[in-house]
Amino acid sequence: MEEKIMESGEMYLETILILSIRKNLVRSIDIADYMKFSKPAVSRAVGKLKESKCIIVDPEGYIALTEKGRAIAEKIYERHTTLTEMLIRLGVDPDTAAKDACKIEHDISDETFDAIKKRISE
Repeated sequence: MEEKIMESGEMYLETILILSIRKNLVRSIDIADYMKFSKPAVSRAVGKLKESKCIIVDPEGYIALTEKGRAIAEKIYERHTTLTEMLIRLGVDPDTAAKDACKIEHDISDETFDAIKKRISE
């Protein structure tokens, strides 16, 4: 049975994906700055993601997503962008929409998300 990545792990993976798109090379300090988390908290999370084989860290401290980590990150990021778009279309302020999408993206079922995605693309 495949292990389930916790919501916080999904948030870290999504952040690594976003940062790697923006600047290619990602370090723990970049994640801490982006998420406004302490360096020790990020260090613990990076260790757990490394153990679960979602990321690799090279000797210089640069972090890259593994295939497994990228798949999770891309799924969460797609949910985030789609849900944000849906909420904005409903008239929600963009900042509020992004914050609310962040809360919803981890708990929504695949079935419900697929229905929302289908409706948005119509």
